[in-house]
Amino acid sequence: MHKGSCLCGAITFEVSGALPGPDACHCTMCRKHSGHVFASTDVARSAVMIQGEEHITWFQSSEKVRRGFCAVCGSSLFWDNQSKDVTAIAMGAFDTPTQTELAVHIFIADKGDYYSISDGVAQFEAAPRAAP
Repeated sequence: MHKGSCLCGAITFEVSGALPGPDACHCTMCRKHSGHVFASTDVARSAVMIQGEEHITWFQSSEKVRRGFCAVCGSSLFWDNQSKDVTAIAMGAFDTPTQTELAVHIFIADKGDYYSISDGVAQFEAAPRAAP
């Protein structure tokens, strides 16, 4: 069981099972949503229990994708492709230890010019597979 929350604690969540290796998305929308790179892990919706769901504000950022944040403190928490049965949860919102490691950098063609990626993790100009 992995637990986490937003900054103020209005939203808490639990994920049952192991967390898949997260991706670090460098696309412009994720950078604007999170303030930098959005590192998240994709988990089955059925594995996630959320308390304080009434405090989640959803922003429909594209036809299929919505992004969830706390309406109280503004924490960026979720990336949700409504056509799939998974939700991406921000790694920074988890209490540690997460027992996982970054698996891939995606959309590096859009990365900010103020940083470099030099951690040795695989990098892709776009997503290496269809985004969940």
